[in-house]
Amino acid sequence: MGGNHSASARALAVLKMSILHSKIRGAALMLALWALFLLSAMIISWALDIDSHLTVSAQANRILEAEAMACSGAEVALHPSIKPGSPNLTRRVNSRESYEARITGEGGRLNLHFITGVIIAGDPAQRDTYREILRKYLKIKGIDMNESDHMIDCLLDWIDPDNLVRLNGAEESEDYHPANRPLRRIDELKEVKGWAEFTSQPGWDADFTLSTNSAKIDPNWASREVLLALPGMTEAMADNLLQMRRGPDGIDGTQDDVRFKNNSEVAAALGLNAQQFKKFEELIDVNDPVLRVVSVGKSGNTTRVVQMVFTRMDRMGSIPQIKMWKEL
Repeated sequence: MGGNHSASARALAVLKMSILHSKIRGAALMLALWALFLLSAMIISWALDIDSHLTVSAQANRILEAEAMACSGAEVALHPSIKPGSPNLTRRVNSRESYEARITGEGGRLNLHFITGVIIAGDPAQRDTYREILRKYLKIKGIDMNESDHMIDCLLDWIDPDNLVRLNGAEESEDYHPANRPLRRIDELKEVKGWAEFTSQPGWDADFTLSTNSAKIDPNWASREVLLALPGMTEAMADNLLQMRRGPDGIDGTQDDVRFKNNSEVAAALGLNAQQFKKFEELIDVNDPVLRVVSVGKSGNTTRVVQMVFTRMDRMGSIPQIKMWKEL
């Protein structure tokens, strides 16, 4: 009887130990699985982090390459032998990298620095002429006469050093602070009273500059709107001039363009004789040396744009003068 009890006790002890060992093995297996899960999560996270860094690094490299391509196109444009439309302004370096640059003449734009200077301090005839050019340009862009007078007077009040308010202008007030100095950049027009709506339109600054050497307009590069702003210019005259200068392809800045070398050629393009052309002679200049290049660089799907206004080096190797540089 005692022997049976002892055997049962031993069997029970063995069973308990077996159950305990099973629990320990189960716990160890769960712990191992949990550790494996954590390790896998860490490895996945690490791999994703590396991939993210590689993606960021690759994108940064593409941005740098695209910027380098854009700068290369602008640098090519500086060379005196490169003309608008030159095939050298477009180049594919490899399957991924390329640049395309376009040269235009800055003289086709309205130089607000000189125009406002003439209106403020020029002789009476010049003042009236250039004020009318600016007013007519704004009318062509959809601004009525009263609003354009307000815009022009506010611009003049922004520029002149005094604090005297013009008829339609605006000077210092609690919430408006004119600079009372010449414009330093075209974007300042956004701060001038009356110009907010105009400067909110896409491409509003396409016909303005501060970088040319006078208030005169270069008919080789002036837009249709700028040409029509000149006193006495008709739509037919402007269209004839544009058609002639753009050449057979009808596009400015290409190899087949016609460049007017003197006023006589401009008069012929306008269909005017010497007497009729006199009213334009003091307002145009076909020899303004200032150019603008817009260079687009690409690396894969990444694009960067560089814009530069400059007078280029001559064939004697003089250093080009950079008047404005910015990345768009």
